[in-house]
Order: sequence, then C-alpha cells, then structure tokens
Amino acid sequence: MMSSSQLSHLQKALDRRKENGTFRSLRSKSEGIDFYSNDYLGLSGNKEFQQKILQEITNNPALLSGSTGSRLISGNSFVATETEEYIARQHQYASALLFPSGYNANLALFSTLPGRNDTIIVDEQIHRSVHDACTLSHAKKIKFKHNNLKDLEEKLERQGRGCYIGIESLYSMEGDFAPIEEIAELAYRYDAHLIVDEAHAFGVFGYGLVAKYQLQDKIFATVITYGKALGAHGAAILTSHLVRDYLINFASPFIYTTSAQDVQWMSIKTGYDFLKIHPQLPEKLKHNINFLRTQGLKTPSSEDSPIQAILIPDNQQLKALQQTLSEKGILTYAIYSPTVKEGTERLRICLHSFNTGEEIMELVRTIKEAIYM
Repeated sequence: MMSSSQLSHLQKALDRRKENGTFRSLRSKSEGIDFYSNDYLGLSGNKEFQQKILQEITNNPALLSGSTGSRLISGNSFVATETEEYIARQHQYASALLFPSGYNANLALFSTLPGRNDTIIVDEQIHRSVHDACTLSHAKKIKFKHNNLKDLEEKLERQGRGCYIGIESLYSMEGDFAPIEEIAELAYRYDAHLIVDEAHAFGVFGYGLVAKYQLQDKIFATVITYGKALGAHGAAILTSHLVRDYLINFASPFIYTTSAQDVQWMSIKTGYDFLKIHPQLPEKLKHNINFLRTQGLKTPSSEDSPIQAILIPDNQQLKALQQTLSEKGILTYAIYSPTVKEGTERLRICLHSFNTGEEIMELVRTIKEAIYM
C-alpha cells in the first residue's frame, strides 16, 4: 500500500494537469472527419486491404495463434523470418529485425548499442521513445537544435569519436523534414553512427527518405514503423547482419518481449504488396497536402508534409479551437507543453488520401474564423 503522502503527491500532480488543461484520459474513438490519425493512406479502413488480410487468415488460421514466448524461446516462426528477409530486400539493407512497435525498436537501439564511453546526440524534437531509451543507456545524451547542421557539427567536434546521432526523417510535431543527406555526410565525416526514424515518412514517400535518397550505405540503422501509413502494427530495424546479431544477443526489449502473433507479421508483408499495386494512394495524399497549402494557413511545417502544425501559444485559445472543430465533427489534435516546448503549443493536422476538398475547406474556414478574425 502507498502512504497517504505518496497518494497525495500523485493526486496533486493530476490536479495540476486538470488546472492547466493538459489532463489526459482514455476515450472511445470519435466519429467525424479525420484530421488527427496517422492513417495517412487510409489503409486501416481500406476494405480491399482488409479482404486480403482476411483471405490470408482464412487460408492459414494458425496465424491467429499466440506466439507463446519470446523469439529466442518459442516465439520465432517461419512467417517472422520470411517477413524480415522480405523487408530487408525491399529496403536494400543487409538485414531487418522485427519489433512489436516503433517504441520498442527505438528502445532497443538506443539503450543497447551506445556504450558507457559513447555519446548520443539527438535532435531536440526526436520522439520520446528515444529519450526514454537514452535514459536506459550508459551513454551520455546531448541534444542539438532542431535541424541545425551548424549546432550538430559543433557538438560532433567537441565530443570526438564514438558518437551516435538520432534523428527522424519527418518530425511528427513540427511536420518538417530533416536535412538527411547533409546529416549523413556529417556523420560520415566525424565517424558517427546515424540512426534514422522513418515512422512518418514510410509509405507517404515510398519506402522512406533513406530509400528515396539511396543512403542505405551511410545510415547505421533505420527504423520503419507500420502503424501509420501502412495501417498495420509493428516495426523493423534495418541494419547490418552484425548489428542485428548484437541486438538479438543484448537488447532487452527484444530478448524479454513475447513475440507478436504471426498475423501481425503477415499484415506487414501484405501491406508492402498492397502499396505496390496502389500508387494512387500517396498521389491522392500529395494532392490534398498541396490543396491545404494553398489556403493561406500559417504553418512552420514543410510544404510536402502530411503533418501541418498551426501554432497557437495560448492554451485556452487552442482548447477552444479544438472544441469548436469537434462540435463541427472535425477531429484534430491539440499539442500542449510539455509534449512541445512552452510557447509552441499547436493544433496538429494530419492529412490523408481519403480527405475531400470540401472537408479541407471546412477545416480551414473554422480555423481562420477562430484565430485570424
């Protein structure tokens, strides 16, 4: 049992969240116009995609069976191994290692590979999973200013050898791209190991920006996640055979996690095949992004990004806007500090291939009426 003082501490922390409007709670998925999910290509609700998965399950119901253990004990399978080999070939990497989620994949990479005498240099806006992983690591962690090549190089110069660099190719809060080619060049010049999280770029931009710019030989490891544009779940680390073997032997998030069911791995492979025969989906998304960008909203996000942020550094105004949108059946997500820096709170808009021009126009009209008039 917790003491009354400990319980009081927990309650006070929750009360502070309620007072400043940042209290989190679970709720049922809302019905409305989706401008808040990461389902960029609409695959999670795509009937044809669902039928393909259902057919695979019908042909092999054992896919639904529990894995029964970690992959090092009883949880490995032909489906998992075949999917990894398939993913590695698609991305032109030596090997791939599957994880139940992108969070687990980042936790494994950054908590395991850097040693006690190493330094992890991360973009200040990198995903929380990387920060949590660094806490578990024995390495020193420092941050560089968001997408700032000069600041990154200065830190590489000061730290010397033995550095790991962590970035996202497309940042989920700002909706902007990393200068990935330039960072890869810096990593090469300073003999640093570059790790790229492609969670929000995969599927939207082919197989991601590492593949787009053919940087596989310059990237130490790439994380691909499948719970966003692919409409599935799970993640893969793309890397060398050496690093894969090291993770299998030393990464606690891999060793001590029960493997996912084979249906998850099968869904990933089916998703890759589905993307190949439906190139119109990212094209429709691109059209919707371009259309929104012509509507005069002020945003720091990149013009090609499916994530468009509207900065509203006033919690009450931001909360009121989201409520107004919700009342109109328009689903968006408000990002408060400490998820982002205080003063950079924002409305996060996610665009999809299935959004219509009329829906986008209604979204824009409501935002303009609330904050520009």
